[in-house]
Amino acid sequence: MRILLAANASYVPPRGGATRSNIVWLDLAAAAGHQCRIVAAELAYDRAGRLDQIRDEEIEVVPAETEKQDGVEVVRRGSILVFSAADPGRRTRLLRDQIASFRPDWVLVSSEDLGQVLLGEAARGAPGRVVYLAHTPQLFPFGPASWNPNPEGTAQVRACAGVVAIGQHAAGYIERQIGRRPAVIHPPIYGQPPFEKFSSAGKHLVTMINPCAVKGISIFLALAARFPQFSFAALPGWGTTAADRRALQALPNVRLLANVKNIAQVLGDTRVLLMPSLWYEGFGLSVMEAMLCGVPVIASDSGGLSEAKLGTRFVLPVRPIERYLPVFDEHGLPAPVVPEQDVAPWAEALEALLTERELYQEESETSRERAHRFVAGIQPGLLEEFLTSLAPRTTEPPAARRGAETGLAALSPEKRALLLERLRSRRQAQG
Repeated sequence: MRILLAANASYVPPRGGATRSNIVWLDLAAAAGHQCRIVAAELAYDRAGRLDQIRDEEIEVVPAETEKQDGVEVVRRGSILVFSAADPGRRTRLLRDQIASFRPDWVLVSSEDLGQVLLGEAARGAPGRVVYLAHTPQLFPFGPASWNPNPEGTAQVRACAGVVAIGQHAAGYIERQIGRRPAVIHPPIYGQPPFEKFSSAGKHLVTMINPCAVKGISIFLALAARFPQFSFAALPGWGTTAADRRALQALPNVRLLANVKNIAQVLGDTRVLLMPSLWYEGFGLSVMEAMLCGVPVIASDSGGLSEAKLGTRFVLPVRPIERYLPVFDEHGLPAPVVPEQDVAPWAEALEALLTERELYQEESETSRERAHRFVAGIQPGLLEEFLTSLAPRTTEPPAARRGAETGLAALSPEKRALLLERLRSRRQAQG
């Protein structure tokens, strides 16, 4: 198979759970002998951090004959070519060119595509051969969490040959919104067992990953201020703004962490992981990573975080973000209107985990056991099997259906209403 992935996110280096998941899927497909390419965004900020991460991950830059030209950077990750463009218009043209030259069997469009520009281009260039990878609910063109509800984009998702969700909670959300059940395929991003177990001895940090407004930085800052005797740490991510960094640096017991190749480097010093998300989460990959290592997690009850917690304790209520302002930060993300939060339950849970040894050990063991059981059930090759078994989706309705649609369209509104009423009466009589 030839597989082309398209996303409006950086893949050199990958940032965030969606990109990490997609990279793992493509790495597995490439290792199985499939030809894979990626069309992605070029990271336009944190140039120094980008170069450090490229070096740490041993990402090979393609030789000079294919180096950056016409606004496109070409990088090789193993056998996978990654084409990155900072300009959105150039990225769309790049996708069009790659579909024409690479002739992929499947075009995977990740949901990091606000406005569904790439999805529309993929549908035009590879009709019936597009698969939607549904990671980030805010970027879906449908549903109450959507930043940009879009009927046309919704129709494009519904028309895809396949839709993939990484959790049951997100799959149910999608099905309720578009009337189509996605395939649930969890990305095998956790590595191979045995998973390192971090002893509670010597671990002292209360850590948050990707501190920003939508991820609940307001709760994290409030807890750090309330517990000055404890050490807090923040690992900046794709949503962390300069203002967020200043707020974190203003507290003497909070330190910022550098990006790492392996999240275990952060979890090794973490006593408790905080996940106080205020927006709808599709799942909670970081929750699972922490639990695998025996690190207890205090998470909000937002979307798929409850699913990721696997029935363990410390899932706490929040007042979710319901509105965004037409103002954009340096990352191009809309400014959320963050409701005031009740921090008391969070403070109570955190204090209990930090001061009650038996409670901590019990939560650590339970979290680790359930996470191990979950990860053991992940099938690494499931996305490849899904694509192999998938048939291209016809873009034209069957002839009989087209005839019926034509016939209905020819009726006057009054006659259509009368026909629908008769059909409704007949169903009621039969049922």
